This record gives sequence, structure tokens and C-alpha cells, in this order.
Amino acid sequence: MSRYVNDKPATAPVDLRLLLPQTTIFANIKNRECLTLPTDIENEDGCRIMRVEEQIEALPTPDILPAPAISVRLEPAKRWPSLNLRELWDARELVYFLIWRDLKVRYKQTILGASWALIQPLFTMLIFSLFFGHLAKVPSDNIPYPLFSLTALVPWTYFANSLTQGSNSLVSNSSLIKKVYFPRLAIPLSKILSALMDFGLSFILVLAMCFHYGVHPTVRVFWLPLFLLLAMVTALGAAFWLSALNVSIRDVEQTLPFLVQVWLFATPIAYPSSLLSQRWRILYGINPMVGVVEGFRWSLLGANTAPGPMLAVSCLVAVTALITGAYWFRKLEKTFADVL
Repeated sequence: MSRYVNDKPATAPVDLRLLLPQTTIFANIKNRECLTLPTDIENEDGCRIMRVEEQIEALPTPDILPAPAISVRLEPAKRWPSLNLRELWDARELVYFLIWRDLKVRYKQTILGASWALIQPLFTMLIFSLFFGHLAKVPSDNIPYPLFSLTALVPWTYFANSLTQGSNSLVSNSSLIKKVYFPRLAIPLSKILSALMDFGLSFILVLAMCFHYGVHPTVRVFWLPLFLLLAMVTALGAAFWLSALNVSIRDVEQTLPFLVQVWLFATPIAYPSSLLSQRWRILYGINPMVGVVEGFRWSLLGANTAPGPMLAVSCLVAVTALITGAYWFRKLEKTFADVL
């Protein structure tokens, strides 16, 4: 390529913007395209530029300042990772959408729909009333046996469904876990929260039964949300443990129905805890659902068996299971995507 200025070859690159102040150079700066200038162009000083047949690169783009250097410090992982609840709080919108997805899918293409939330505890109550209340004559603390059993079955059904769905949640969402990163704690948590919808529907049945038998709740009913919270903590703690184990040991999924069935009869649903002495009743509180069931009966039906020390033991066990389960879950979290 050659440039000529005043009929003489230029020994250095010439800035055409200085030689041609009246000439508009069209250039696409963004795509850095080239422009061909015509021949025999004169500037205002009479300087003649000859044989301008070369392509001139577009005007240079402004200098971009380099991005600041980012230093990354690699440290060995701790033996027990932190829970990082702030990250879970930042992903609260994801938890909301997981709950909404579960609610939409749960009764999709079913004939009875959400009525199953009422049918399950209702028919179980009828069976218990027939065999335990009518035939076996199991005492019910001077409370009509159908109402006695139903008041316990509603929180138990919520717990059993939450435990089953939460324990299988990681395996059922394996494709999501392997594709994108998000706090894995959100998956079992969403299962526990989505089951509250069924609990709310079945609790309406309990209120209807209370009205039928003429049982009017007292101020004790304000304790009811605390007993529901205890059921949620118990279900979430157990779901953390079992869902993490279920990733690597699939026998958990096969054992879970049997575990729920044994847990059912180990909880005072078909019988009252008053059959035990006070000393054994405190030990019985190691099962956290004992405090939940007896708390529901005490707050709704005015039962004489106040939870007392038994409730304190149940709360201690439930909180311990929740904390240890969350740490165990976080410790195994980094292996979920590889194993699944």
C-alpha cells in the first residue's frame, strides 16, 4: 500500500483527518469496517492526494480501561460447613416457586383433587373408631373417640406426608440439581411448606367435628401454632437426615413406609398417653410427635393431659434433630450432583 502527499510518497502514516478537514469519512466504528477513498481529492490548502486507492481502517475506538484485578483465595474446606442461612434467605423466591409447582402437580389430573386432603384423615378416623374405639374399647380421656382420634390424625397426616415427600425430594429433583446450583436446603424445605395447604383443609374437618360434638375451644387454642411449628421442625429435621442418606443409600426409600407405619403406632393417636405413668410419659416425649399430638388435644379439646415436661423433651429432641440434620445435609451437599 502507498500514500502520496503533494505528489511525493509519504515516509510516515498520514492522518487523513488533518489533510481532509472538509471531507466526511463514513466508517462503522463498532464493526471496524473499512472505507475506500476516491482519487484526486484536494483539501482547502490545495494539497493534492493522488492514487488514494487503499482501504483505510475505521477510526479507532476509545481506549477501555482494564477491569480491576480480582484476587481469589482458595482455602481448604472445613470439616463441618456453615449452614449459610443467608444464601437460603436470598433464594426465598425459588422456595416460593418450588412450593407453587408442588401444589399444581400434586392433584393434577385427579378426579377428587384437593378432597384427598380430607378423605385420608377422615377414613382413617372411621377405621380407628371402629376397631379401637368400638371393639377394643380404648379409653379416650372422656372425649368422643372419633374427635379424639381425628384431632391427632390431622397433625400426624401432615407430618407423615411431609416426611415422605421431603425424604424423596432430592432424588425426584435430580435433573434440577445436576444442572444448576442453588441452596439444596430449599428442596426439602419446600416440601414441608407445601404440605401446609393439605393441613389447612383437613383442619377445617376438625373444626366441623368440634362443632358437631359441642366442643368449644378455649384460650388454649392460641398455643396451637406452636404445636404446629413443632410438627414442622420435626418433619424438617427428619427430612434433612433421610433425604441426604437417600441420595447414596436408596434403601431409605424402601424403608420409609415401614418407618412411618411404626412411628404411627409409637405416637398416641389411637390411644392416650395417660395410660403411662408420669415418669414413663416424660421418657415417651423422646418421640417429638408425642408432644405435638398431646398438645393439639390439650389446646383444642381441653384434655386434662397437659404436655408439661413431656413437651419440653419433645421440643429438645426436635430442635436437636433439625440442627444436626441441617449440618449433615450441608456436609453431604457437595456430593449430591455427582452421585445422582
